[in-house]
Amino acid sequence: MSLGRFMLVLHSHMPYVLSHGKSPHGTDWIFESAAECYLPLLDVLSRLEQEDIKPKWTVNITPILAEQLEDPSFKDGFEEYCQEQIDVAIGDQKNFRKDESLWMDGMAAWWQRYYTKALVDFKEKWNHSICSGFKHFQDIGSIEIITSCATHGYIPLQSTENSIYAQVKIGKETYKKHFGCYPRGFWLPECAYRPSYSWKSPVSENAEEWSRHSTDSFLANEGIEYFFVDSHMIRGGKPIGTYGELFPQLNTMFKRSEKMFTPPPEYRNEYEHYKLPSGVTCFARDPQSTVRVWSSEAGYPGTPDYLEFHKKLFPGRLRYWRVSEEKDDLGSKKPYNPWSAFNRIYEQACDFVNSIKDNLGRYKDLSGECGNLVAMYDTELFGHWWWEGPEFLYEVAKLLHSESSLEKLTGGELLDKYPSNREITLPEGSWGEGGYHYIWFNKENEWTWKELYPLQEKFKNLSAKYSSLQIDKVLERLLNQSARELLLAESSDWQFLISTKSARDYSELRFSYHINCLSKLLEYCENYSEFSALDDDALAFLENCEERDAPFKDVNFRTWDAYQASPLAISG
Repeated sequence: MSLGRFMLVLHSHMPYVLSHGKSPHGTDWIFESAAECYLPLLDVLSRLEQEDIKPKWTVNITPILAEQLEDPSFKDGFEEYCQEQIDVAIGDQKNFRKDESLWMDGMAAWWQRYYTKALVDFKEKWNHSICSGFKHFQDIGSIEIITSCATHGYIPLQSTENSIYAQVKIGKETYKKHFGCYPRGFWLPECAYRPSYSWKSPVSENAEEWSRHSTDSFLANEGIEYFFVDSHMIRGGKPIGTYGELFPQLNTMFKRSEKMFTPPPEYRNEYEHYKLPSGVTCFARDPQSTVRVWSSEAGYPGTPDYLEFHKKLFPGRLRYWRVSEEKDDLGSKKPYNPWSAFNRIYEQACDFVNSIKDNLGRYKDLSGECGNLVAMYDTELFGHWWWEGPEFLYEVAKLLHSESSLEKLTGGELLDKYPSNREITLPEGSWGEGGYHYIWFNKENEWTWKELYPLQEKFKNLSAKYSSLQIDKVLERLLNQSARELLLAESSDWQFLISTKSARDYSELRFSYHINCLSKLLEYCENYSEFSALDDDALAFLENCEERDAPFKDVNFRTWDAYQASPLAISG
């Protein structure tokens, strides 16, 4: 007898880092993720395919990540990166032998074999295309790939409907380019949602209020069928970890939600999926499975036998130590033993599957219905932060395959088989600290929005001015590169990294760089005349921007103006 339905959702994302630094911040981020997360996941899917197991994962690959993974500079750079890691491992072996550290010598050889396999698989098994690898598993029904905003723009805080429209539209079209069909599902950046209401700019006391469309309206306009939110967005009430003095907007929002959002809280729960008035369905994250896997303290990644992420051997930065019992003392870390570590995975996979059964069983006992348990994680957790994570997913997939009481479905499959007959309207919020916008809008990063908003408005006006006109190639290039710089400046990663201080200087420089490029390009556009061509310095600046910031080769500035004629805009 079925206890319910299980959906594993993996969110894969990387801000644009190509040609913007290498280490510790820059291209090494995406090279590390490719070697430690994306290729291992493809390897897991390949092994499951050989065993005739289709795990039915729902995998988001953000458009900006897909663009980078298919960029020739990434492919060449990744091969160089793997070879560098191989050389580092060989050098570490020599040093360990001099010190007669035989165990560490063996671990260095282990790393050498690991990166050799990554390099060989990338070149020969996946033919230099990670996206094509994931496409293969979608084509055979093992996974479903979904999309997101073009550059992971934080939708609720964008100042123009045109920018939201372009982020969603380009996200959809980029997916088609890489995966050969249109997406059914959508990952809202940071799981951030905003309902339709009279909105006011948060950076100006004198700003006028004006009516905004709901987030799901933009998705419905592009034929998107479902998206995901955090559990408190379904439940209503006070999100976990909220402090009223830090988030006064939340108190107002959820007070209003008691009357404005439906159905009432006692009839809402994260084990159901709901249809919004737009016709788009939302699923909610299960908080218990999140803590079990994500937490380094209470979750599986904190197991003492597992590879320690934070302690690295410089200058090569390979990891040779385990988490150990002294979790907070890097100096007390003990050598890593892969055999001991991987012996722990099966028992934790069993615990995870049993917890899913217990949670869905309790819900069925209470409601009399089979519910959904949606486990949502950043893909980069598995392999990068938690080295043993991909193998954990492999064991979970095998256990679920033989578990008849749980139904494994992708988002699209679940909608096809169990269309929602429940309607809901949602409050505003995200999966960030406090459940609101605090991580992406606070005293540390408010300045970014103050700089972005005027340029969004200026670009919107220029798009409207030239959209229906025949213009020469230089102005077309200026406007299209302005569009790329705007998209890159809109990435939610910059505000996130500023708030968390994990790469604050890099993020501030990156945001300012794209804002400065955009501002200068828009100035050229405003002053441009085909009868007075760009001077040499201006043309060189444009060419440098085109070379350095090159995702979305087919971007068209007219996309922003197309919002004005869309059914969404007409319907109000």
